Amino acid sequence: MNNAILVQNFIEQIWNQREFEKLENFLHPDFHDYGLPPIFPPNQEGTKKWILNTGASFEHNTIIEEQVTEDDKSILKIRMNLKHIGVWRNIQPTGIDLHAVGYRYFKLNDGKIIEHWALIDGQAIETQLNNVIKGCKIAE
Repeated sequence: MNNAILVQNFIEQIWNQREFEKLENFLHPDFHDYGLPPIFPPNQEGTKKWILNTGASFEHNTIIEEQVTEDDKSILKIRMNLKHIGVWRNIQPTGIDLHAVGYRYFKLNDGKIIEHWALIDGQAIETQLNNVIKGCKIAE
């Protein structure tokens, strides 16, 4: 499987479908996730906990809008379609549908993801939930 397909399958099977039994198919034993909040370990277990944690606040579906993959690197521009179902940043569930855009960067080694970084527009999520305009937003 080539690196672009591997990353696409990781987003679909792990983030969207939560097929955590497949994590080892995607993540290198030395995997390090630089995109996690500091309360989670930056490893495979931390990534799983983060997906479960965000899943408690949002039903989510990640769409890859653009992807560039060269050699052992892949960067994605993503759109996350969300439904607010649980407390997030002390905001009680609203049930509204919203979205956020962001970027994910992956480094690969031996056919698996060894490093991950993420930049997601959390301010846009909060703004939509509060129905107010504040802060800055990543252009779509």
